[in-house]
Amino acid sequence: MKLTSPFVISISRQLGSGGAYIGQQLAKNLNVFYADREIIGQAAKQFSLLEEDLQSRDEKISSFWKSGVESFAFNALDTYVPPQIIITDRTLFKAEKEIIEHIAKEHSVVIIGRCSSYILREHPNHVSIFLHGNTPFRKGRIQKLFNVSEEVAEKMIVQSDKERALYNHTFTGKEWTDVRQYDISIDTSKIGLDRSVALIIKYLE
Repeated sequence: MKLTSPFVISISRQLGSGGAYIGQQLAKNLNVFYADREIIGQAAKQFSLLEEDLQSRDEKISSFWKSGVESFAFNALDTYVPPQIIITDRTLFKAEKEIIEHIAKEHSVVIIGRCSSYILREHPNHVSIFLHGNTPFRKGRIQKLFNVSEEVAEKMIVQSDKERALYNHTFTGKEWTDVRQYDISIDTSKIGLDRSVALIIKYLE
């Protein structure tokens, strides 16, 4: 990898494994752009929505009843309501894919999630990273970050893993946790977050 040329680091991560922290530290140490909520923000602008409107759908597959292209509604009095455009999962993914590709062309960047490792697989100067950890480590971090009980943290882990696995498989056809598709796989629960950052930087060099 040439750090003298525009480069991209994509980070896929399990909830609680330290993806955001490691991504931010990498961006800071390498003095490059960090893209996470930026992607949601740009997608929201494209669809003339608030970020909050898309946040709940981030890296998730909607239930089947949300998957239409547009709906026409009438209330009980048969009063016409203007058409409401419903953004499908595939439409949102396509928009975020284009945003990711554009960012990767414009900047050296660390990009978090959203199938970025797959989207940028043909990028000439790209390193893909998968971060994971054991359940006790992840639960402990989630409890501190979100101020929730151990039981709630465990439920968050189960739900997040399921949603991200489905999201990735839907749009890439690949198993999210198959480490063979990444350049580096790190168990952050074993070596810690800061040592993970140092390891990745050493690898890049």
